[in-house]
Amino acid sequence: MKVDVLLGLQWGDEGKGKVVDVLTPRYDTVARFQGGPNAGHTLEFDGKKYVLRSIPSGIFQQGQTNIIGNGVVLDPVLFREEAEALEASGTDLKERLKISRKAHLILPTHRLLDAASERAKGGAKIGTTGKGIGPTYTDKTARNGLRVGDMEHDFDKKYAVARDLHLRRLEAMGATPDPEELARLEKTWFEALEYLRRFEIVNSEYLVNNLLANGKSVLCEGAQGTMLDVDFGSYPFVTSSNTVCAGACTGLGVAPNKIGRVYGIFKAYCTRVGAGPFPTELFDATGKEIRDRGHEYGAVTGRERRCGWIDLVALKYAIMLNGVTHLIMMKSDVLDTFPEIKACTAYEIDGKESSEFPFNAAEVNIKPVYKTLPGWQTDMTGITSERQFPKEFSDYIAFLEKELATPITIVSVGPDRTQTIERD
Repeated sequence: MKVDVLLGLQWGDEGKGKVVDVLTPRYDTVARFQGGPNAGHTLEFDGKKYVLRSIPSGIFQQGQTNIIGNGVVLDPVLFREEAEALEASGTDLKERLKISRKAHLILPTHRLLDAASERAKGGAKIGTTGKGIGPTYTDKTARNGLRVGDMEHDFDKKYAVARDLHLRRLEAMGATPDPEELARLEKTWFEALEYLRRFEIVNSEYLVNNLLANGKSVLCEGAQGTMLDVDFGSYPFVTSSNTVCAGACTGLGVAPNKIGRVYGIFKAYCTRVGAGPFPTELFDATGKEIRDRGHEYGAVTGRERRCGWIDLVALKYAIMLNGVTHLIMMKSDVLDTFPEIKACTAYEIDGKESSEFPFNAAEVNIKPVYKTLPGWQTDMTGITSERQFPKEFSDYIAFLEKELATPITIVSVGPDRTQTIERD
């Protein structure tokens, strides 16, 4: 058996949670391989909306195992809030969810460091969610981190060493926290840590590989999107983990030859949250209409998303990096009202046309080169099969498949799990 990987191809917020929920019944296990509670996956079914931060999106299906892998950074406080909300809705988490010993913990002082770092950057700030993700990954690579498995031995001493290191950093930045405030944060954090101990803590790399050896199927779930990858994204305006397919290998302990299908998810248009380059961003009424129709606000933060036309230069780049075998197009219905649809097919940089995403995208002036296609101007939210697609929409799909040289196998025409159409 091989693992299949599902990940975002743009700047995140592509709708990965919904697709994982749709695909989960075909798998025995869903495993999250990177990211932290800054990633919100929204799922809608049975008239209810759920927002997941760290817990894999397969958690609502009975009988499947869900794994938080070693590549994830976990905040016990936010995890407890998320888990208790799901338990209140009737989801049996303790039977379905397992957590890697090697996943790193987000400490209260990590969040303080995140906020202080953003303040220090001033106008050059990244636009993080302030949840301590970056400082936690920094400690991981600097070999100063605390992991979930550290709870099992001499934890108080390890915690004190890490906290004191952070306090010295904060003092050097002129951001020493109020002792009473820090004490309150720590009290809440340690209470949440006790809640975390109730879950099964596992050596997830052995668990995943044993599942494969026993013929079980595994779906690896990514967070954020390819263009936020710390190596290949629009650096420095990126996240702190590897969001590409290779991240599933390091984030779960899966060998490269164990990768099977790679599902790449993208919107029929494009969005971005936070600072950084966004070549096809629209600042006019069209951009606002896309935002309003798509309800483009962060699932966790509520932040307004920047909106624009689809960027095929960035999308081809993402498909190449990930080895995508199956494309999944989300939010097609958002474009239902437009008489014309545009797609960026190349960049113009310093008067020269390019089909490559530039190394210094944050520093150069990128002018998108567009191809204009006719819109379908049809309400597609009630469509249940590919045969009902308007001709113009079918033509749009054919155009994208030709440009991207990869089949679009699933199309979403609404937020509910039932508004998902698999193509022949």
